[in-house]
Amino acid sequence: MFPRSNHLIGLTIMASTLAMSRAFQFGTRLAAVSSSSRTRASQVMVRSPMFISSSSKTRTLSRRFMSTAASLTDEQKLELEDKIKQKGDEIRTLKDDGISKDDLKPHVAELLELKAQLDPSSVAPKRKKQQQQQQPKKKKQNQQQNQKPTNDDAESDYITPRAENYSRWYNDIIRVCDLADDSPVRGCMVIKPWGMSLWDSIKNDLDARIKEHGAENAYFPLLIPKSFLEKEAEHVDGFAKECAVVTHHRLTADPSGEQGLIADPEAELEDPLIIRPTSETMIWHMFKKWIVSHRDLPLKMNQWANVMRWEMRTRPFLRTSEFLWQEGHTAHATYEGALEDAKDMLTQYADMCEKLLAIPVVKGAKSPSERFAGAEETFTIEALMQNGWALQSGTSHFLGQSFGKAFDVTFQDKDGKQQDVWGTSWGVSTRLLGALIMTHSDDAGLVLPPRVAPVQVVVVPIPPKKNDEEGKVALNDALDNLVADLKSKGLKVKVDDRDYVRNGAKYFEWERKGVPLRIELGPRDVKGGVCVFKYRVGSEGKETVNLDEVGTKAAEGLDNLQEYLLDSAKERLAGNINMMATYEQMRDALEADEASEYDGPGLYLVPWKCDAENEDKIKEECKATIRCYPTDVNEAGMWEGKKCFYSGEDATHMALFGRAF
Repeated sequence: MFPRSNHLIGLTIMASTLAMSRAFQFGTRLAAVSSSSRTRASQVMVRSPMFISSSSKTRTLSRRFMSTAASLTDEQKLELEDKIKQKGDEIRTLKDDGISKDDLKPHVAELLELKAQLDPSSVAPKRKKQQQQQQPKKKKQNQQQNQKPTNDDAESDYITPRAENYSRWYNDIIRVCDLADDSPVRGCMVIKPWGMSLWDSIKNDLDARIKEHGAENAYFPLLIPKSFLEKEAEHVDGFAKECAVVTHHRLTADPSGEQGLIADPEAELEDPLIIRPTSETMIWHMFKKWIVSHRDLPLKMNQWANVMRWEMRTRPFLRTSEFLWQEGHTAHATYEGALEDAKDMLTQYADMCEKLLAIPVVKGAKSPSERFAGAEETFTIEALMQNGWALQSGTSHFLGQSFGKAFDVTFQDKDGKQQDVWGTSWGVSTRLLGALIMTHSDDAGLVLPPRVAPVQVVVVPIPPKKNDEEGKVALNDALDNLVADLKSKGLKVKVDDRDYVRNGAKYFEWERKGVPLRIELGPRDVKGGVCVFKYRVGSEGKETVNLDEVGTKAAEGLDNLQEYLLDSAKERLAGNINMMATYEQMRDALEADEASEYDGPGLYLVPWKCDAENEDKIKEECKATIRCYPTDVNEAGMWEGKKCFYSGEDATHMALFGRAF
């Protein structure tokens, strides 16, 4: 519709070249099979000529053995049952080893013949009447599959395709892949172990960066006196509608007996307590105690904590009433020191998103109306989701001297004069997990970049026959060596040797949970000195690898997969930024754009004259907001000499507009 940028915001033509090169080396088609495609495949098989001829064969077998089955002795029946069991086990092993259908046919025919000898009715064709009775049921099942899932399907493993409903797909991924669950508290979620392990990976990476940045971890109270919040006027205005308030310190039984427990009227707090929506006020209160001289500066604190912001409309990870995050707070002696700190931390966030999560972001400054309450400048990283919407993925705020003055935080400079301090705050939250899901995942489930994956390699051993003791020893030895080799390369490995789950179900489970690499190892593989690699995405089919090269090949392959995912996301970002569109074009494209639509119009980089009133009008007309003033293009002066696409007046910035979660 509109020309789109191929060289924008640090995404040069090199990104596309790298992506094309990586796609050639590592494969370009997603190797994910959805549950719906499996269903369709099975339906095709039922209708195929091969199965029609099978039915004919069973009638022949039935007639052949009907006359002899009745004369079998008990001993002969037991012998046949034992042969049937052995043959069934053999077929299951062959299937797990990946035998072709043509090679499997003789084994299936032998099994049918054994069953027919024991019980001819077991291979008898279904009566026409029975088939006719089943047709309406099958038709009804197909209709049910085509229906959109409802709330009653909350426990199903169905994943709505992205193209059908992107919002429902997102919720299905979270549910089916065991990332989080609903809690009894409205707007709050339970983060399950798989989801928490992803947050732990982010936390570990970022915590090291924060400490390198010079901040120390501390912890501050969950409850903040309401009077603290009132000290900074803009701050209280910004959070007043989201605050949860503790007004009493005790419960008591209702004297009337009608309401059970009630807040004790005699236990009302003189100064109500706020469950922290953020901790600036509490931390600046403590800074006043800790900062005396210029020698105490800069002072940098960080805490990993939960916060509460009372949301009306919630969405798992993206917007919940309670969420996890880190919040850094710093105090400085100079304007320049504080501003540099805020910008440096934003760079750390952007680097972490790209290197760990394989998510490219646009760095920029928020418009005045989108700034953090009480900040002089808010810097942001914005990521693009697969449906064309933006997601604010991290922010860093230059607070100026507002909080220092509000809490009377001063220091004695080198000349002995009292000065107000300068401050910053910065943070990212579990919202990054939402960004991770919506950047890489597909209709088959999660897709995880190797560096953030809780399990990078899952090894599925295929056991030998029950009586093959020598084979078991050989397999276990090979498995131990394989795992040790993988771990020596620093890879996170899990061996799935559950004997009560079939291998096919294991493959499906780990693919759905996004594990980047699966390795299969069976008796035949051990004899051949090889194993089988299967990547979650980026490479078609399976790859046979020598056992003495497993660690090296896996490490290389996972690095390639990480680059492949990043290059793909970079191409998507660069290809979904519309350049120099008119306001009417943007409005017409975005006013009907909804989160449930998979392939949206994307983002719009346009010349803009900073005007809060016009910004509000655009938001009302087409729900688009200024995501940021991108740093690169604005520092390059791209807006100079251009007219605002909305007012027609001289532009002051290049603004990135779009719909956002």
